[in-house]
Amino acid sequence: MCSSDLFGNSYFVGTDGLSSILIVGNAGHILLDGGLEQSAPIIDANIRKLGFMTQDIKLIVNSHGHFDHAAGIAALQRFTVATVAASPSGAKALSDGVNTPDDPQAGYPRALNAFPPVKNVRVIKDGAIQRVGNISVTPIFTPGHAPGSTTWTWQSCEGSKCLNLVYADSISAVAGPGYRYSDHPDVIAQLRRSISRLGELPCDIVVSTHPSATGLDAKIQKRAAMKSGDADPFVDQGCKALAANALKGLEAQLAKEKK
Repeated sequence: MCSSDLFGNSYFVGTDGLSSILIVGNAGHILLDGGLEQSAPIIDANIRKLGFMTQDIKLIVNSHGHFDHAAGIAALQRFTVATVAASPSGAKALSDGVNTPDDPQAGYPRALNAFPPVKNVRVIKDGAIQRVGNISVTPIFTPGHAPGSTTWTWQSCEGSKCLNLVYADSISAVAGPGYRYSDHPDVIAQLRRSISRLGELPCDIVVSTHPSATGLDAKIQKRAAMKSGDADPFVDQGCKALAANALKGLEAQLAKEKK
């Protein structure tokens, strides 16, 4: 997947199947997620195609510490010398280079879960705004898929029009070998609250960590075919639909475990 404008100063710079978002500011940029280890040079190339310098990234934040969203961060950190920030559990996973032991997917072999560890990760609090110059992002902790799962929100503007953007972390109930959500009522409660919290967010444009979950490809194609006066397909308040689908997925997982 090529880079794409989202709205205002926000751009999709990820790969086919894995999201990474660039937010451009006057004193440096913010990058959300780093994809796979091999995604780092693709993200770099996508940023440069947009006319920006990857070296101007000052802050890298993470959705959750799984290899498919975190493995490229170490290389991007070395290249940019950016600060990396994550939730407490997310920071531990990034620092260790592997899922935390309480992660529902920790049962997969370490060789599958491991990724290059990240140095000097800044631990953040739920709701604590992270700023770079004139831009900022707000972490919304949404645990359940992973203990450190974090959704990110911010505003982007075009002229006088400003929209609420959401980078939605995975809120799917995916269990690794030997893990049953049914055995962890506290995690089920966390995931239900995370799903509810996502659905309640101010949300004009949403992109999920896996772009297919919010139909990014189709939206890009529809936007390219837009005529004057057409509604922007990106602006669909899609957080509620994403949350509803996640709740169905959780119920299906619990029913499967019950059988």
